[in-house]
Amino acid sequence: MPRIQFIDVTFPPSNLPSSFDIESRLKRHLHQLRLKKGAAREDFMIEDSDRIKIRQRTEAYLNAIARASGMGHLDKGDRKRLEVFRKGAELKAVDTEHRADEIASALHTEMPWMAEATERVWKDMRASVRNGDPAPRLRPLLLVGPPGIGKSFWARLLGDQLLVPTTVIEATGEPAAFSVTGSQRGWGSAGPGKPLEGIMASGIANPVVVVDEIEKAGIVESNRGQRFSLSEGMLPFLERFTAAKWSCPYFRVSFDMSWIAWVMTANSLNGLPAPFLSRCPPIHLSALSAEDLKGFATREGARRGLPYDAISAVHEVVAAIDKPQLVSLRSVVRMLDAVDQAIHRPVLH
Repeated sequence: MPRIQFIDVTFPPSNLPSSFDIESRLKRHLHQLRLKKGAAREDFMIEDSDRIKIRQRTEAYLNAIARASGMGHLDKGDRKRLEVFRKGAELKAVDTEHRADEIASALHTEMPWMAEATERVWKDMRASVRNGDPAPRLRPLLLVGPPGIGKSFWARLLGDQLLVPTTVIEATGEPAAFSVTGSQRGWGSAGPGKPLEGIMASGIANPVVVVDEIEKAGIVESNRGQRFSLSEGMLPFLERFTAAKWSCPYFRVSFDMSWIAWVMTANSLNGLPAPFLSRCPPIHLSALSAEDLKGFATREGARRGLPYDAISAVHEVVAAIDKPQLVSLRSVVRMLDAVDQAIHRPVLH
């Protein structure tokens, strides 16, 4: 699996001595120096003034190393958190165009009504293989369509097929960009954003990040009158050049976030700014047909091991509905749940 330098810092040597070890060495050096000068044995004693000087020199040495690393402004705890990137971060590759075809085929077989989104990803994967990229370079996707057609489900399925982690951000519960970018110290919820936290946890630099119902995200205004919106906060991530040198407001160092596969979902384009839409032109999706719903019920029922008669019963319910576009995948899942529970209900004596 290829690795990249994910963070723009220089890590100190892994065998860097601790402050205790450095102070011990300086004390031994002071003993030897006084011995060479012929000092009396009682002069070998380390006095408080010696200890203060040794401690100051130790701190100065360690601080100089931290400054040279680019992490001198961070406390020990945050520097330790970033140690996960000492050897870089991994990229999950799509090695051949044939493998890209297999992924696209699996997506299309599972959710054929998402064909336009699947085709976009398919073309990007094949182009990355031809270009010799170490991992797929997937353009940001904005999936626009009615609720319940499986936009988020498709994004999770994409992550499963790419063998990468998937991070889901519910925009309706995230009123500002902090969930994506993180927030600088001084805010009550200061910390890195969810995409970076996910990469830190997995060590994989090309996860799928889903921002669900992004058009419903609100705007937060600080006490100083600064406005923070999710769609505007995402702009640096949506262009490869700026994402490759993205500066985290919490850690205040740069990370290569250019390999993330972004999938945004929306029910409409209302409230989404033009700069955001220019970076990820929307893919408009239609409501599901009765055949789409039946096909999904068949595949999901088979995965659950449900008998044919049970799946046929769900088909009959879908067929009896005058307006299948009012039925969502969630409705079908609930029907299958009910059938599953009825079949496996324990016998009462």
